[in-house]
Amino acid sequence: MASPSGPAVLCFRGRQPGQSGSSDVPPGVILSRKGAKSPTHGRKLRSTGTKAGTPVALSGGPQAALIKKLKARTHDLERKLSEALEQQTATSEVLSIISRSPGYLQLVFDAMLENAVRLCAAKFGILWLAESDGFRSVALYGLPPALDELRRREPFVKFGPLTGIGRVLQTKQVFHVDDMKDSAFLAHDPRANYLVELGGARTVVFAPLLRDKDAIGALVIYRQEVRPFTEKQIELVTNFAAQAVIAIENTRLLNELRESLQQQTATADVLKVISRSTFDLQTVLNTLIESAARLCRADRASIRLGKDGVYLYAASQGFSPEFLARLQREPLRAGQDSIAGRVVLGGKVVHLIILRPMQPLRWLRGRDP
Repeated sequence: MASPSGPAVLCFRGRQPGQSGSSDVPPGVILSRKGAKSPTHGRKLRSTGTKAGTPVALSGGPQAALIKKLKARTHDLERKLSEALEQQTATSEVLSIISRSPGYLQLVFDAMLENAVRLCAAKFGILWLAESDGFRSVALYGLPPALDELRRREPFVKFGPLTGIGRVLQTKQVFHVDDMKDSAFLAHDPRANYLVELGGARTVVFAPLLRDKDAIGALVIYRQEVRPFTEKQIELVTNFAAQAVIAIENTRLLNELRESLQQQTATADVLKVISRSTFDLQTVLNTLIESAARLCRADRASIRLGKDGVYLYAASQGFSPEFLARLQREPLRAGQDSIAGRVVLGGKVVHLIILRPMQPLRWLRGRDP
């Protein structure tokens, strides 16, 4: 038997169950000769699957859910990035104002309060600073007209310990009120009725201005709907309050430096006058009283010199001609009847915050008692 021409390829497969018949070829072996005709030779094969390059629609299943999550995550990251940039821009703006306007706190307060209200999605805000035994509103932003008029008419307020600002003073921490209409809060702070009735305030956050662990003020922002502030927004308000303290401290230090330089300059001027006017006491006294009034920001000032038990006019600054003539002709004695008399009698500084005539001040005429 002649052998087939060309190489042969052996392919194995198992016999199907139930298959009958015999063959010269062992079971599981198929002989194929190269070049042999096949049923499909010369014909194109038709694909029964999906063609390559055809997009697969992900209308459901885990792929669609993943794409949805990725889109939501991307949107959230873009939002957070936008908020961070906006906050950074606002912070830079306030710090820039602080550096450009040393000593001018009002510009800083206005810009800081506006940014705090805007970035925290609040409606209006008030900045309070401690003064004497109360607080003064030093900046207002976005207040409804009726509430704005009230605050400008009554800028100084004394807050009780159970009010929002009172609690901030005690705890030195942020105080958050979900709803100003809460009866318990209104019972402790009757003034809150003005905020609710005139300003429509509902949700509010109080942030303390802390300097060396002391609360020197409060930054307060309000919403006109019940929508609590987020932790991020509260942190932002706290940062703005800290910037206000930085501005206050910078201004205080700058003012102290200016006053120190002015005092040194004034002292040097007086010493120059003394050295140039050895025998001219009046020129020295005039320079002294003018410098004292200017450096102390006093409207009026005077010097009296003692002679024979009475104190005579020597120099003055800021008095009207009529009153100056009275000072010159009416000397004073040591005693409780006059401010100068009390100074001489006590031998120390007398500081009166408000001059109230507890008793009539008696002027001595000539040397008469």
